[in-house]
Amino acid sequence: MPTIKDVAKEAGVSIATVSYVLNNKTHLVGKDTRQEVLDAIKRVGYTPNITARNLKASQTRLIGYAWHRVPNDETNPLLDGFAYFLAQAAEAVNYHLLTFTHADDDPIPVYNEMIRTQRVDGFVLSGTVADDARIRFLTNEGFPFVSFGRSNPGWAFNWVDTDGKVGVQTAVEYLISLGHQRIAMVAWPEESVTGNYRLYGYIEAMQAAGLPVHDGYLQRGENEETAGANALNQWLQLPNDIRPTAAIAITDIVAIGLMREAERQGVQIPTDFSVIGFDDAPMSQYVHPALTTLRQAIPQTGQALMTILEALLNKTEPKEAHILITPRLILRETCAPPLR
Repeated sequence: MPTIKDVAKEAGVSIATVSYVLNNKTHLVGKDTRQEVLDAIKRVGYTPNITARNLKASQTRLIGYAWHRVPNDETNPLLDGFAYFLAQAAEAVNYHLLTFTHADDDPIPVYNEMIRTQRVDGFVLSGTVADDARIRFLTNEGFPFVSFGRSNPGWAFNWVDTDGKVGVQTAVEYLISLGHQRIAMVAWPEESVTGNYRLYGYIEAMQAAGLPVHDGYLQRGENEETAGANALNQWLQLPNDIRPTAAIAITDIVAIGLMREAERQGVQIPTDFSVIGFDDAPMSQYVHPALTTLRQAIPQTGQALMTILEALLNKTEPKEAHILITPRLILRETCAPPLR
């Protein structure tokens, strides 16, 4: 197998010069010399020992990401796609993603073990909640990390997030533009930080339009189809004069559960009831009718996360510590003016 000595001999330079080129120390090597070394590397077929180089630099070039747990009968296409685009963004800056799992009730031992054994250079978190133990632990440790999602407002850490508040405001305003005034929402449980920002968007848009949020309009549930089905059944029990004519669902999965229950109950979508989801999951365009939804910019989110984390790993201040990315309303077939 060719060595660095073979490259130096082929290029007619010293071993030190080859080392400078391999370690991208461009200020120590002239442009023509650097190109000659690169050409020599190709001619002799030399492949650098990445592991040895990383050990020498006290780096693994690995980013830890805890794989999300999904019950057997559910899917989470958003986070599946996120993991792919995060890995792609990491590879673009010469890092790789190391995925792992941890106990649902106590993630800290796994994070602690990975830090102590120097398995990764930093972490990307997702699925954040209020008082997130991972954020508290990594902050106290002073270990590099960035989060897809926010947590406690007073905590100082780097994050990128979808602007769910503005997204839901846009969705409510669109329904109002169609003539809807009785608009409901299916939200996540109160401990969900992401869910609460989306809920704030709903409430503020309704208040700005001077529209009431009647008792029963707000329903909560997990990220399951049953949450949408249960919400619709609750709304159908309300008096006709306040029964909602449209709803925002916290995710596409919840919206699809609502739509399936509507079909079972004989409620026509969008003629009798309009619905908007959130995420633009792949199945949203294939259900019937095709779901109007809010699309998260997941590829851009992955890139933004790695831009921040790369700065932290290089011990420099990120240009932006907090980045909000606005989702886009995708109009399909599940919204129409209300019946008069």
